[in-house]
Amino acid sequence: MGMAGVQENGNTETGMGIGMALGAKNKYRRMDFHDEDEDDLLMEKRRKDRRKYVFACSVFASLNSVLLGYDVGVMSGAILFIQEDLKITEVQVEILVGILSIMSLLGSLGGGRTSDAIGRKWTMGLAATVFQSGAIVMTFAPSFQVLMIGRILAGIGIGFGVMIAPVYIAEISPTAARGSLTSFPEIFINLGILLGYVSNYAFSGLPPHANWRIMLAVGILPSVFIAFALCIIPESPRWLVMQNRVEEARSVLLKTNENETEVEERLAEIQLAAGHPSGEKNEEKSVWHEILHPSPVLQRMLITGIGIQSFQQITGIDATVYYSPEIFATAGIDGNSNRLAATVAVGVTKTAFIMIAILLIDKVGRKPLLYVSTIGMTICLFSLGATLSFIGEGSFGIALAVLSVCGNVAFFSVGIGPVCWVLTSEIFPLRFRAQASALGAVGNRVCSGVVAMSFLSVSRAISVGGTFFIFSVISALSVAFVYKCVPETKGKSLEQIEVLFQDEYVLQVSEVELGDVQHLVQKE
Repeated sequence: MGMAGVQENGNTETGMGIGMALGAKNKYRRMDFHDEDEDDLLMEKRRKDRRKYVFACSVFASLNSVLLGYDVGVMSGAILFIQEDLKITEVQVEILVGILSIMSLLGSLGGGRTSDAIGRKWTMGLAATVFQSGAIVMTFAPSFQVLMIGRILAGIGIGFGVMIAPVYIAEISPTAARGSLTSFPEIFINLGILLGYVSNYAFSGLPPHANWRIMLAVGILPSVFIAFALCIIPESPRWLVMQNRVEEARSVLLKTNENETEVEERLAEIQLAAGHPSGEKNEEKSVWHEILHPSPVLQRMLITGIGIQSFQQITGIDATVYYSPEIFATAGIDGNSNRLAATVAVGVTKTAFIMIAILLIDKVGRKPLLYVSTIGMTICLFSLGATLSFIGEGSFGIALAVLSVCGNVAFFSVGIGPVCWVLTSEIFPLRFRAQASALGAVGNRVCSGVVAMSFLSVSRAISVGGTFFIFSVISALSVAFVYKCVPETKGKSLEQIEVLFQDEYVLQVSEVELGDVQHLVQKE
């Protein structure tokens, strides 16, 4: 019994020992699994952190675009009260509205060289400072002349900001997310326009001497956030390579890319594109000389970049945005408050549809969105021209006019609005990117200025409806331009996109569709 008991106990102990040993083994095995899981979780966390970091940089870099949007949106309503307060003529109204675009082209032209000299990041800071000084002058302007000085300063600041934000974001973004991130400035322009419209509506009840000044003063606020943003965002890695600061570029790429192998590949690509594989600058012809006397490849890039930027504006989007109260007055909507309320609906539509573009641009691609956009705009512009010319006033005419204007801005926001900035920031080689993007922005601002400065005069000559018929014809031409001159750049690195344009047949659609990444790399 005792022996049995001892044996039993011994067995029990042995059993326990074995059980413990097995338990320990299982525990260690579970810990191994746990370690692997921990590694996976850590990797996923790092990936998410990097995405958040790039997202935050893109948001901060886009804040200057809020200034442009706000200025464009707020002026559509403020001009009604400025006209009443300062007793200015219709021609002066056109000059006041259009001078912003004309002066912003000076900012854009200077922006390319400035951003190559002082960096992408500090060019954004300069843009905000110049705009802010203009906004302050406009707020306290006692006369039309002083108001014009403020408007000129604001225009130059906006020119810098509009040109540099897409370039900076394209240079800092991972390839897979570049399209949607580079569209951020366009989102923020739309957000600014909407805020401008809301500001018009909110302050329209105040006395005419004060309301437009408060509307313009609110535009100073985003500059405060920009000053904060400059303390956080890094410099563009591609600009750092151009300055031969390769280690700094590597540390920025490590924050924005998934792994070290990818970082080294990107760094080698950038150094090659910058024209000094060993990290030393070669003596080459000046960038502007090459842009003004372009090779066939660069010529194709310039036609695509400047062309798409010009079509974005010459199809009349700024006329719709700046003069929507006048358009709604022609359609038969009575009272400033009602017209400004209808204008807010336009702003909401414009901002809502840009979100659709952001979701689709890296999935569907640039070119399909451009087709949908340009064809839709052509139909809406023709419909608006027909409504204002033939249907006239009345509830049906008003509804159709509001629907056509909202449809036009919706199609604009889905495609050509954001895509044109994405394209011009990604199609040019690194050496030319800042200056060539600046030229594209100049084309954009010149067309915007021409439209803004001539819309009222042309409308008086051939009617508002007739003017929109002209816009619809130009919009139809933009469809043909997209078909003939714009390649698909979705999913390709900035360095691979250069190769697209080196093919003589790139402008033919079939070649563009075939040019996947592997094909491009082999061709290199």
